[in-house]
Amino acid sequence: MHPDTHFAFGVHEAHGFVASFTASMPAHLAHWYLKREQFEPVAGEPGLFRLSEPERDGPRRTRQAVNDLRGHGYTVQADFRLDPAFSTAAPRPIRPNGLTERRSRLAQAAAVTTTQRPPTTSAPGTRPVPPKPSYAPTVHLTASNGGRAR
Repeated sequence: MHPDTHFAFGVHEAHGFVASFTASMPAHLAHWYLKREQFEPVAGEPGLFRLSEPERDGPRRTRQAVNDLRGHGYTVQADFRLDPAFSTAAPRPIRPNGLTERRSRLAQAAAVTTTQRPPTTSAPGTRPVPPKPSYAPTVHLTASNGGRAR
């Protein structure tokens, strides 16, 4: 292992996906980082951490931890199949939600003219507005007895 290596990741027979840190890494900081990456200390094995719930997509989560720690600037050594730089894991399938197809159909529909209704050449039928009278209309109001009814 290179002397500047901070973390090492691998597969253990009994503990599954494991990680450890080297002497170039402060123990409290390594513990903090590995806990955040969902690794827990192994009882009776100082400096060894195992991935919690390895059956829940363990290889991908371990590769992600390697990638995250490298992103923080740490030197990480990993087994060949756990190294994101060398692994050829198939990408996760993307479930189509139909949004792209729907937008495509809408765009195509907007681009063509419709064949359902023939285009109109005349203005739609409108009601003529009556001419304004030249005189002021007279309104006759009748007076009521005593104002408002109760």
